Amino acid sequence: MELTQETFEPAAYLAADEVVDHEHPLVRETAARLRAEAVDAYAYAEAAFAFVRDGIPHSGDVGDPRVTWRASDVIGQRTGICYAKAHALVALLRAEGIPAGFCYQRLADDGGSDPVVHGLVAVKLTGRGAWARQDPRGNRPGVDARFSLDGERLAYVIRPEFSEVDYEVLYAAPHPAVLHALRTAQDRSQLCRTLPTAL
Repeated sequence: MELTQETFEPAAYLAADEVVDHEHPLVRETAARLRAEAVDAYAYAEAAFAFVRDGIPHSGDVGDPRVTWRASDVIGQRTGICYAKAHALVALLRAEGIPAGFCYQRLADDGGSDPVVHGLVAVKLTGRGAWARQDPRGNRPGVDARFSLDGERLAYVIRPEFSEVDYEVLYAAPHPAVLHALRTAQDRSQLCRTLPTAL
């Protein structure tokens, strides 16, 4: 899928802020550990993806009530929903100078009701073509997301018959509706009631 950048300012997809706090010591330490075992930028990006996908459990999958949103907290507490895990992956990529941003899907249940916005990451490696979407939410039965620049291996394939949507915008910062839901929720049960249903 071809993404439309929210901004064409390259620095925006490398920036640090309150959410993507890639200058935080814990983010830097984690990035350095992953980089030490990587032979190039591709290997580092793949290792960062695997670390977030497999090393940080999706709080909904394991019943963790905590809500995290800042990348360093996601890494430190080892928990988060899809958005939070996306924040952590973007921070780890940007920490090593790899452009990364946020993109989203609108998913629904099998009847097309109860829609929810799902968070993804897009990465761009020098000499490796266009932005490539990645889904670090975490695998489980029926979900097998993989790191890939040559063809998407996301957790979910959009089903238009259920009004599901791939949003085409690539954001430099998390969408405000996503961030508001994360910041205001007292726990995951409250968060589940306030997740955005569309962008």
